[in-house]
Amino acid sequence: MAGRYFLKHRESIHKEDGQGTALPGRLYNERGFYTMDKKQLRNTLLLICAAFIWGTAFVAQSVGSGYMGAYTFLASRSWLACVFLLGMLLVRRAGQKKRGSGLPFWIHGKTLVLGGICCGTALFAASAAQQMGIGTTSTAKAGFMTALYVVLVPVAGVFLGRRPGSKLWCCVAVSVVGLYLLCLAGRDTLSLTGGEWQLLLCALLFTLQILVVNHFSPKLDGIQLSFAQFLMVAVLSTIFMFVFEAPTIDQFRGAAVSIAYCGIMSSGVAFTLQIVAQRDLDPTIASLAMCLESVFSALAGWLILGETLSATELCGCALMFGAIVASQLPEKKRA
Repeated sequence: MAGRYFLKHRESIHKEDGQGTALPGRLYNERGFYTMDKKQLRNTLLLICAAFIWGTAFVAQSVGSGYMGAYTFLASRSWLACVFLLGMLLVRRAGQKKRGSGLPFWIHGKTLVLGGICCGTALFAASAAQQMGIGTTSTAKAGFMTALYVVLVPVAGVFLGRRPGSKLWCCVAVSVVGLYLLCLAGRDTLSLTGGEWQLLLCALLFTLQILVVNHFSPKLDGIQLSFAQFLMVAVLSTIFMFVFEAPTIDQFRGAAVSIAYCGIMSSGVAFTLQIVAQRDLDPTIASLAMCLESVFSALAGWLILGETLSATELCGCALMFGAIVASQLPEKKRA
């Protein structure tokens, strides 16, 4: 699922023609309505497929948590992701050699190492908190609470000198109401459970991780940075695994399918789909397509694990999803 954290809101190039503003990657008919060509439609469907893989990966994480500790599961999927991404780099390198490219295998080595350490450390902390939390809550809660990073990232821009608009603060307020309905409504106490606190911490840590990635990604190759950060996650989680857990062969056998799905499909295949699909695709459409991840996590938990939500919890999910989607819609500029 970490592949999605390379989503960047590309700045739109405006073309003033007296009849409105045209954005790159968008097509408008003679009446000024937005239309989608076949390439845009294909790329949107590819991103929806990626969101589906990331959403269903919550089920794999939930199942895996029943067999092994959080650090053991995280180490296993991360090493597998490293192998997959390294394979992608080698295949790409072979293609470059055929075209006569003289580029080095590793680009901006020192910056890549620093970026891998910083991004990987943040990703390790966020992923560990998520894996711990998902073992004691439903996949729907895990999916929607994790997705709060979509709203929190622009809010965190306050600390970087940016000023979020009123719409974003409304989205934050709606998210808080949705979080209350999802986690606290109907309880005798207003305190979150341990797993819910861990998932909330996970959303905050993913917010930090995205900001760090946004700092390094313009300077580095996307696949190489992803490999470097997963390598850092694998090393840290392996150390924590041997210090705090006692992994056995039986644990790996029981969680083998879950590890393979998260390591290959979530971190490998879905990430590749994202890289391909985001080319020439409007960033707003890309953001909205990947917001479906939380919906797919709830559906997968219901269909595969038999998890159900109360009417109040469903309302909370709906409010949180609405806030997430609304936060990604561009604000109209005043003339």
